[in-house]
Amino acid sequence: MTPDVVVYSARLVLPITAPPIVEGAVAVRDGRILHVGDRAWVRELLAERGEEHHEVRVDGILMPGLVNAHSHLQYTGMAEVGRRRHAGFEDWGAAFDAVYEPGARDWHADAVDGARQMIRAGITSVADIVTDAEALGVLGETGLNGITYWEVMSWTNADWRDGGRDRIVAELDRIPLTPGAGLSPHAPYSLDTEPLLEIPDLVRQRGLRTHLHLGESALEGHRPGTAPDDPWRFVKVDSFRSLRDAGFGASATEFVDQLGVLGPDCHIAHGVYMTATDRALLRARGTSVALCPRSNEVIGLDEPPVAAYLVEGSPLAVGTDSLSSSPSLDLMADVAALVRIARSQGYTNRDLHARLLAIATLGGARALGLDVGPDRTGYLAVGARADLAFFAVDGDAADGIAALAEDAAGRCVGTVIAGELAWAPEGSALSPEVPA
Repeated sequence: MTPDVVVYSARLVLPITAPPIVEGAVAVRDGRILHVGDRAWVRELLAERGEEHHEVRVDGILMPGLVNAHSHLQYTGMAEVGRRRHAGFEDWGAAFDAVYEPGARDWHADAVDGARQMIRAGITSVADIVTDAEALGVLGETGLNGITYWEVMSWTNADWRDGGRDRIVAELDRIPLTPGAGLSPHAPYSLDTEPLLEIPDLVRQRGLRTHLHLGESALEGHRPGTAPDDPWRFVKVDSFRSLRDAGFGASATEFVDQLGVLGPDCHIAHGVYMTATDRALLRARGTSVALCPRSNEVIGLDEPPVAAYLVEGSPLAVGTDSLSSSPSLDLMADVAALVRIARSQGYTNRDLHARLLAIATLGGARALGLDVGPDRTGYLAVGARADLAFFAVDGDAADGIAALAEDAAGRCVGTVIAGELAWAPEGSALSPEVPA
């Protein structure tokens, strides 16, 4: 008979909300974490309590499952776009539109493929934006935790009043509530004022969440040469674009904040074109930013202000975006990119590696509202979901953390979701019988 308790031990365990544990272990029962601590202590405690257990030893680093806070799984089959380098947002958009054909691709199969790639990279929770309904149920089907966000875009005020609102309400009813659901108002430049104003209310009435692209296009930044206190808030406009056409220089972040979009139940993706005022607004509203540095590079955008976000204490997460704008769905490659960018921007604090690993786990969980409650995740603590990722990375506490942040892409050797083995390479200590 197989024991109810599995002890996962490793040379280094990173709980995220507690100090690193050299020769540590995590005991798991019924999908939840039972104990976290020194390996010898965990084993002795189980023995004292008469808890039979099976130990799985991994020669590497054990950490919480990664949280991918921004992706579009259905675009996995559009990797030809993401493998190229583009000259800017418009250039990338044209390349995307040339490949994207509604109804011409198997969005469900592509999304499943992307989900499996993420699991093999140690990702256990995902913020997945869905544009085509075939991909709506993929998180639940593949065992991933997270939230499926139905994308809403290209609605004018007139169309919104003439049936648009009712249509989105009906579509919201179709999103599986397991593991989680929400709406994604695409971006300030792709929706008129009325849908941007009402979508957050539709979501909040149901206790769900919102997620949007913000500060990804240079169009959204504060217009240079305009007064920061110009009276744009007192002008009735149909959209962000019409606000700009009227000569006002307010940023897209200020615009959506005025409409009540931001809040702790909302997180944004990219956050590239953000002034200090914009970043302060996000902090004041409790809105996290999912940084997607490799996607920004592929599209041809500026680098996000990573060092400023870190110094100012902004709530952050990490996302891969999709293969239509990124070389891979390996979140640790984006963590490594953030290390490089933060250093190039002058961040010299010694906590850089640990902070970025926390952002890729607990930060992502917080962005999705998954860091509290009975199904909390993103860190290793008693009672939390047993979402675990194992990496074949060498080093003691300090060296191991640095190596993990800088060189863990492609080195995941096992993923456990809610206590169940989701993936391990053939012949590994985790599961010899599971094929790669």
